Amino acid sequence: MSDSSPAGPVVLDVWCELQCPDCRAALSDLHALRERYGDRLETRLRHFPLEKHKHSFAAAQAAEEAAVQGSDWAFVEAVLGRVEELDRKGEPFLVETARELGLDAEEFDTALIDGRHILIIDADQAEGKAIGVTGTPTYVIGGERLDGGKSQEGLRERIEEIADRLLAERGDAGAGTGTGTGTGV
Repeated sequence: MSDSSPAGPVVLDVWCELQCPDCRAALSDLHALRERYGDRLETRLRHFPLEKHKHSFAAAQAAEEAAVQGSDWAFVEAVLGRVEELDRKGEPFLVETARELGLDAEEFDTALIDGRHILIIDADQAEGKAIGVTGTPTYVIGGERLDGGKSQEGLRERIEEIADRLLAERGDAGAGTGTGTGTGV
């Protein structure tokens, strides 16, 4: 199974869009999962910008630049926490948020202009479409796709069931020591 190796964490791919109010609502579940599993669960951001949100593609590019600069989820959470501002201000808001987080805002601006991260976004979107992602947030864990775009109800519990099963299968149901270095954000 691609999600598990005895030494590494269980992988939870989160197909997300940074202008999506449902993705913002999912943050509390992601925090709870990180709290419960620590480094035994690797949460990977996968980009799935939706056409109905005009700044979502730029936000995905900015999230990749944040990852390059070592921000991981901090930038993603800062943007999701203020989706209305992103809606109103667009790309200047992304650069402003980077500056607020102490990241190299000039480099963000340049990355949005030169499109250096577009291939990553396109690849995520193509893979998402290939596996049946139609909205955000959508989670994939243990080969199972869970659609949070329709309802968040019960999803965290289902993710926990799958993670617990995968960890138990590898003999790591307790306080394991995964090394989750993560890709993406």
